[in-house]
Amino acid sequence: MRARKLLPGGLRWRLTAWVAIVMGLCAGVIFIAVYRGTETQLRHQIDHELAGDVGEFTHALQQLRSSSPAALTRAASRYVNGQTFGASSTLLFAVIPGTGTSTNQPELFEQLPPDRKETSVEQARENRLTAQLRVIRVGYRTLPLPDVGELRLLERSVQIGHTQAIIGVGEPLGGVDRAKDGVARAFILAGVLALAGALLASYLVGARVSRPLRKMAAIAARVDGGDLEPRIETSGTSGDEVRVLADAFNHMLDRLSTAFAGQRAFIADASHELRTPLTVIGGQLEVLAAQEHPSSQEVRRVEHLVRSEISRMSRLVDDLLLLAKSEQRTFLQMEPIDLQPYIDELWSGVSATAKRRFELGTIPKGTLHADPDRLAQALRNLTANSIEHTASGSGLVAMHAHQTAGDRLCFSVEDDGPGIPADQRERVFDRFHRTDSARNRALGGSGLGLAIVRAIAEAHGGGVRALKRPGGGTTIELEFPRFHAPDSEAHKQPRASATPASTRVGR
Repeated sequence: MRARKLLPGGLRWRLTAWVAIVMGLCAGVIFIAVYRGTETQLRHQIDHELAGDVGEFTHALQQLRSSSPAALTRAASRYVNGQTFGASSTLLFAVIPGTGTSTNQPELFEQLPPDRKETSVEQARENRLTAQLRVIRVGYRTLPLPDVGELRLLERSVQIGHTQAIIGVGEPLGGVDRAKDGVARAFILAGVLALAGALLASYLVGARVSRPLRKMAAIAARVDGGDLEPRIETSGTSGDEVRVLADAFNHMLDRLSTAFAGQRAFIADASHELRTPLTVIGGQLEVLAAQEHPSSQEVRRVEHLVRSEISRMSRLVDDLLLLAKSEQRTFLQMEPIDLQPYIDELWSGVSATAKRRFELGTIPKGTLHADPDRLAQALRNLTANSIEHTASGSGLVAMHAHQTAGDRLCFSVEDDGPGIPADQRERVFDRFHRTDSARNRALGGSGLGLAIVRAIAEAHGGGVRALKRPGGGTTIELEFPRFHAPDSEAHKQPRASATPASTRVGR
């Protein structure tokens, strides 16, 4: 599937939309809190002022020497007439039994006929609203009044001498509504400006953040087309996360380039390795076919050579299949291995394959959790490599093992052969690699033996490396994890050299 290009501005606009949604929700919550809070605070302030006005009105009436209803009425009238009433002032009234109501707004307490600007229906409606004022209800309440709007009213029953009077104070709520409208307008204006600034900033930030992503998309499209050379420049990349992503992307491309190059080299080497025996077989068959009556000795010679080349191809194919399987999870069949008897049996079989000075050194007691077949194959490949590059009869092939840090076990296979040049010690474990001095096709090797050793070690979670032997030659160390010794230190025992042949280890 080809890599799809990022939609132009997709991330930027999505980021902008999310910022707009989040800011809109936050602004809405803040607006409701401020709007409601302003109304509540102003209403509490008005209630406090009403309570103070009622107290002052009551105190003025209680200063009279006479507490008769008539005297209270006159005093109440003088007090309230000194207070004008409008849309932003205070309504005062006093209801004294037997004398009526003293107020600075008498038309609110009377039933009035319609004036020239109002119909009888409208006037009747206003009279119904004002009639609520004549219904005494001690405490706070809010009433709608004509030409005034909502009125916050406080009525209290006070005892003045022997007279029980009702003192009322009201204040229009028009100021509260105007304050709320002002808060709403200011908040909406500030919110629009803040939202516009936030959207612009989020768009710019989104553009800056998505720039390397768009570059990655363009490079991915080029990679999809087969070009593995482009890389993302990380020197000017801002943000740790984007830089980490760019570095990971470049590292992935490096790995892909290496993998594809290795794959091409592997195919080329495998083709060359298979072409050689096929060429030999074809050439020999042509030679045989060119003879009208080939001798039996010539037929046997060709047969022997063809069988040898077929055997070589079979081994090569088996090795290639093994390397392919090493990348699968089912490659290993793990089980505990009692190390000392296992190595004894393995070394008995190895030492019978050639005339060399075989020496088995110290082997620690303990249990290694590994695949016995793959471990045997790796150790046999190492000893076969040593046998191949040592002199017959006098050549040294030695192996010993020791426990390293933690639960890791290191096998060492040594020989006194020509050794491996320092610049080749890493590459000898590559597939089809041969050193110029010691490895050539004339010896019959395919160049896969050490590659198989490395694949087995890495599948177990271990590793392998080639070193120079102090006395001359090569030492190859093969390390495996999950080794458990019976004590804190591995017990070692000397082993006899040149053990007799035994059965093949493994399944």
